Amino acid sequence: MNNLVPLLVAIPMGMGFLIPLARRWHERLSDVLSCIALLITVCISFALVGREMTYHMGGWPTPIGIDLKVDPLAVLLLLITNGLALLVGVYSAGPGALPASRYQYYSLFMFLVAGTNGVAISGDLFNLYVFIEITAIASYALVAFDGQDESLEASFKYAVLGGLSSSAILIGIILLYSVTGTLNLNQLTTRFDGGIGGAPARFAIGLFFCGFGLKSGLIPFHTWLPDAYPAAPAPISAILSGVVSKVAGVYVLTRLLFNVVGVNEEMLMMMRWMGGLTMVVGGLLALGQWDIKRLFAYSSISQVGLIVLAFGFGTMWGVVGALFHLLNHAAFKSLLFLGSGQVERVAGTRDMREMHDLRERIPLTATTSLVASLSLAGIPPFNGFWSKLIIVVAGLQSGHGVWSITIVLMSIVALAYQLKMQKATFSPGKETQIDLFSSAESKPFWGEESPFAAVPMVLLAIGCFGLSMLVWPGLDQPYLIGPAAEVLMQGVVPP
Repeated sequence: MNNLVPLLVAIPMGMGFLIPLARRWHERLSDVLSCIALLITVCISFALVGREMTYHMGGWPTPIGIDLKVDPLAVLLLLITNGLALLVGVYSAGPGALPASRYQYYSLFMFLVAGTNGVAISGDLFNLYVFIEITAIASYALVAFDGQDESLEASFKYAVLGGLSSSAILIGIILLYSVTGTLNLNQLTTRFDGGIGGAPARFAIGLFFCGFGLKSGLIPFHTWLPDAYPAAPAPISAILSGVVSKVAGVYVLTRLLFNVVGVNEEMLMMMRWMGGLTMVVGGLLALGQWDIKRLFAYSSISQVGLIVLAFGFGTMWGVVGALFHLLNHAAFKSLLFLGSGQVERVAGTRDMREMHDLRERIPLTATTSLVASLSLAGIPPFNGFWSKLIIVVAGLQSGHGVWSITIVLMSIVALAYQLKMQKATFSPGKETQIDLFSSAESKPFWGEESPFAAVPMVLLAIGCFGLSMLVWPGLDQPYLIGPAAEVLMQGVVPP
């Protein structure tokens, strides 16, 4: 079982190099190979559930060699990453899903998955940084994939700010190495427990807040995100929102603060204010958007803020709620972005003021989009309700009732902009600018969506119901989430 761990990086990385060669036989072979590779990584991720292990690359022991570490938190991220990547891979195989070369898209996509998996299981800071950069470079290229002016501008902005983020993170890593003499995460944890700190370490932590805050899209480091998500192809918007910003940003920041440095009240307060401000500003900005993907982008900013705010409560319930909402957000926001791809393809625009009565043409997208909207707003019995409930209770229990009230109010705001989207996009209008079916009986029940798009969207919609089952054992100890939360709680410094 230990030997399966490096395959999580090796398989998608190797497939990224193989796909350009495979196009010599058939252009569509890239679709098949990538989905097979992702199915294997999904199976490996499930096989690692409940296991903790460290794989030493090349057999070299710590700290000489490279460590790949698996624990319940890493496994949770692997399940989210590879499960969603498989659904996005299937969606991308459909007609009209991609604006340009398929083999280039899937090759970059495989590098993105390899980098994200590497981030989840990396056992030392240097290789963590390398995997973050692999993920980032693939993301820049995929945002600019269609070659349009909007995409190129968004990608350039993303790359410039991403470079600043990476520089801050690298300087922070150098500072930590200067005061601890190691980059291995386990050794760093031991040495911080021994009292190593001082001004260089505090400065490094500040750089991490800035660097990973930018990669997460936290206010005030969010300016690249509302441009990048709308400009990218819909499946890439889904993976960026559902996985990349969470793993390369929120996950790494919380892993370093909770498990390496040892999070204290000062750090938790910083997380609460950054997260709370991001949640409020992102939600209010989403209200004024008429570009459907830009609305979802600001909504993603708001939801990331909620996750970081929940981590900032510093309690078991807060961490459980944050991880549960991270999982839920990957489901419902990815579903919304995939649906926006179908909307844009049929309507020929992202401006919701030019859309009416699309339910007649894409009924499956309309239905699944409604499920995702209600889940995002926290309407029971959808999964978003349960994670928000846990976070609200965590705020009350930890003495931060004002933030709990704010979460409830922002859920109402989220419901408002999601209902606005539903009405503008799918409800009948007085001036319908898009021809409806002349013979509805001759069309399949899913309308104009291809089966490649229908299957991932239906599965994600089912997930918006099914993930609620994770809380059945108890709100504070849900399946998969509870063990992952315990990993982080080991690093909370008592007040």
